[in-house]
Amino acid sequence: MQLRGLERWISLVRLVALPFALAAVALAHYPAGWELWAWVTTGLFAAGAVVLFAFARLEVAARHQIAQSVVAQVFDTAVVTAYVLVYSFERGLPIQQLLYIDLAAACVRFQLVGGLVLAAVSAPIVAGFERLRSREIAVPYSWKLVGFQTAFELVIALIVAWLVRRLAAEGAHAEARATEAEALRDELRHRADLANAVNRCARALASSLEVGEAFGAFMFELRALLPYDRVTIVLAEDEQARVMASTGLGVESQGVAVVEHPIGGTLLEQVVATGRAVHRRNLDAAQYTDERELSGLRVRSSVAVPLDTGTCTIGMLAVYRCESDAFHESDVQFVGLLGRFVAAAAQNIRAYEAERETVEELRRLSTMRADFVSLVSHEVRTPLAAVIGSARTLQKSWRELDPDQRDAFLALIANETDRLAAMVGEVLDSARIGAGTFSYTFAPVDVCELVRESVAAAALGGAGSRVVATIPDPVPLLRADGARLRQVITNLVDNALKYGADGAQVNVRIASVNGTVRVEVADHGPGIAPEDAELIFERFGRVRGTSFKPGTGLGLYIARGIAEAHGGTLTVASKPGEGATFVLALPTSG
Repeated sequence: MQLRGLERWISLVRLVALPFALAAVALAHYPAGWELWAWVTTGLFAAGAVVLFAFARLEVAARHQIAQSVVAQVFDTAVVTAYVLVYSFERGLPIQQLLYIDLAAACVRFQLVGGLVLAAVSAPIVAGFERLRSREIAVPYSWKLVGFQTAFELVIALIVAWLVRRLAAEGAHAEARATEAEALRDELRHRADLANAVNRCARALASSLEVGEAFGAFMFELRALLPYDRVTIVLAEDEQARVMASTGLGVESQGVAVVEHPIGGTLLEQVVATGRAVHRRNLDAAQYTDERELSGLRVRSSVAVPLDTGTCTIGMLAVYRCESDAFHESDVQFVGLLGRFVAAAAQNIRAYEAERETVEELRRLSTMRADFVSLVSHEVRTPLAAVIGSARTLQKSWRELDPDQRDAFLALIANETDRLAAMVGEVLDSARIGAGTFSYTFAPVDVCELVRESVAAAALGGAGSRVVATIPDPVPLLRADGARLRQVITNLVDNALKYGADGAQVNVRIASVNGTVRVEVADHGPGIAPEDAELIFERFGRVRGTSFKPGTGLGLYIARGIAEAHGGTLTVASKPGEGATFVLALPTSG
């Protein structure tokens, strides 16, 4: 490229020098026979200048540029030599100094080698010039002039070649600096674009505290900045991988799709353990369990970066493409930067969700307490009214009432007082269970006998024909608190009678299965909706639509607490309209 530019410039100088050569030839006075040689030389100079100018404008391969420069140098040397020899007759004209121009051109073209070669070539030229000069103008031949001219040209060659080399070095250095500046400019532009892209994604993540909206906006921005075939945001929680958001191949609905699966053997486990990005160039050989799950989705490469909060790694951001080795180092860097913003957004969203759940739980508990206060007020008011009314009646009309009437009022007072005592007992028991101070006395207990006692108590209450117990024989004894277990079974039977259909049968079954004694109490009532299946076991929890039934909503809470204190469980299986079956499962050892 440098030689081609130099030859173009020199070819232009030749054309500029041509009019001066024509003028000099036309105005000179020649001895006989010399003018023809001057015009022949000038003609050849003109023709060669035009031809070389044309060739200098052609695109020449790099391997031919040196040959082009050698041809041009030989032509210039030949023309300069011809002019020096032709005008050797001019007295007082330093025509031989034209060789300096040719020498400078050789140094510029070929540096020191060119200068030394041309200085050596010019020695015989100067000698010939001096021979012609001494013959034409009758001056003595001077070897000193020849030696001085040659030595002077050698010095000029050294100086010019050094200057050319220094200029070339400076030019190369300047070009390297220019290239470095361009690279820095491109890097700066890339970093600015990267910062702008990250800023756009950060704004998308901060646009909402709702999981769907925040990550949906983020993935929309990410697709425009870094095309992907699938992207997944996964959090590590309690040895589980929780997919907070996923979109692309294999995701039925774009946006958020919360899924949980074990973390063991997954890419997430590797990222969380090392805290470093994992760049998988080819997924044909699946290394992690989640990669095997993606094998049918045609993804072939991935980048997974940690979601680092500064103190710990809470998950990963994984981007997938269907081409092998489809991510460059700049892509990995970009995804790594995004991981920090995704981590902060995930932390904020999780904190917001926890606060919202806390607020909702507090609101629910407040509602339940309000309902409980209202319920207890109603439940207390009714027996108190009966007790107060009966007591005043007895006080005022004791003498007028016959013995049967007195006994009836006294029985009413006793029943309502027992009801109040049971209500207060339930409240106190629930408080003790919540505080962990509920006391137990463990001893060998026959569960079959407890069921018989509960069924007998139901018969005394007037519902004996409705309760049918299936009791196998024998059933292993349990080490338990008999009074507490009787309280649980009685509560289950009473609930079945209370919430079952009018006149419908209640079935109580006992079974011993795999070291566990199961007591099942089934009714044929309206059933329990799935969303209320756990609500009924909470403190003050009641199924919607049953607020007209008497009770505090503490019985099942207390029953489950007692069951768990014995190492067992209390669950319910039910469908709306098909009744409910409560299952008390107790281990036979412990």
